[in-house]
Amino acid sequence: MNGPVSIEVLRQHLIDPEICIRCNTCEETCPIDAITHDENNYVVKADVCNGCMACVPPCPTGAIDNWRTVLKADAYPVEEQFTWDVLPEQNTMAAPAVEESPAADTTGDAAANASGIEVDTVRGSVVPPWSAAKPYVNLYTHKTPTTATVVGNYRLTDASTESDIHHIVLDFGTMPFPVLEGQSIGILPPGATGDGRVHHARQYSIASPRDGERPGYNNVSLTVKRVAQRHGDSIDGVCSNYLCDLKKGDVVTVIGPFGSTFLMPNHPNSHLLMICTGTGSAPMRAMTEYRRRRRLKGATGKLMLFFGARTKEELPYFGPLTNLPKDFIDTNLAFSRTPGQPKRYVQDAMRERAVDVAQMLNDDNTHIYVCGLKGMEDGVLQALKEIGEQHQLDWEALWAKLKKEGRLHLETY
Repeated sequence: MNGPVSIEVLRQHLIDPEICIRCNTCEETCPIDAITHDENNYVVKADVCNGCMACVPPCPTGAIDNWRTVLKADAYPVEEQFTWDVLPEQNTMAAPAVEESPAADTTGDAAANASGIEVDTVRGSVVPPWSAAKPYVNLYTHKTPTTATVVGNYRLTDASTESDIHHIVLDFGTMPFPVLEGQSIGILPPGATGDGRVHHARQYSIASPRDGERPGYNNVSLTVKRVAQRHGDSIDGVCSNYLCDLKKGDVVTVIGPFGSTFLMPNHPNSHLLMICTGTGSAPMRAMTEYRRRRRLKGATGKLMLFFGARTKEELPYFGPLTNLPKDFIDTNLAFSRTPGQPKRYVQDAMRERAVDVAQMLNDDNTHIYVCGLKGMEDGVLQALKEIGEQHQLDWEALWAKLKKEGRLHLETY
């Protein structure tokens, strides 16, 4: 009589295409490049994924946290995942004996350490500040979206520049849509792709505080840059052009809200060190405006902002920002393309204010927020490292502490 048959089983990591908003967070977070995408879906390579879970906490929608138990030989290939509109159902499998593959262990450290991969490769926090308000997430989905009415659409940048950035205000009327500073929403543009598929949602950070762009009203604002070309392509940005062309009274389809970690602290003695470029100013504007409206007597919390753009004319919110009281926010602007001036980036401005930045780094009440183009992330972290070490701070230990305590948040794209 033959003994039991040994069958390798895999707990395959999958991404739900119905919930995914194609924000690229998972692909950027994955420490071993197990996640990839095409024009349709983000997918996980079964033969690369080791179940380290590094991509799960940063996902704003929870689409990444899906698993199917399959025979390893029958794992869903990437090419098939690209065609999915919905996840497959879990099949039942009968086997006389099962030998699970190592990737089936998704406890995190166990799988990662077995492969020699460090789990702690995420650069920013995957938990919110301890005093942050509890966010609502995924109230409205692709299957059950809601709508909002455009009540304002204003160009923020000088008409003479190529950088066409708009401040768009959406009103939800009586439909509940609670948001917090640092969260985002998804916009479903009308129409379909060339192969007939409806457009996926595009994610935009909220630029208004929790009590609305207009205080006491059920509305939110977005900071949107018109995309005329992408990666040298002549194809217009589908959703950015749609949004920038909206007129007052137009109705848009919305899903969300998303995000449960990039949130501001609520305790009044907390300091905010905010570093951004371009439309990455949206969450910083929301946090700043919330603090401005709720300035508390006796509060010691400080605001320090480093904001970069190519020129003054291309800096969104330039006028209102420069009119804020100096005793309320310490604003530092950096322009990289000012005629006749050397290139200056946010990390250069940070180094010029090294003493003050170091003082904030040395304070356990400081929370750091970085938002903007992906290319800025390395420069900002390097500047923080240099400033810390120049002032006798152990950056590696501090970095780990900031992440663990929900005090270093990175949102780059």
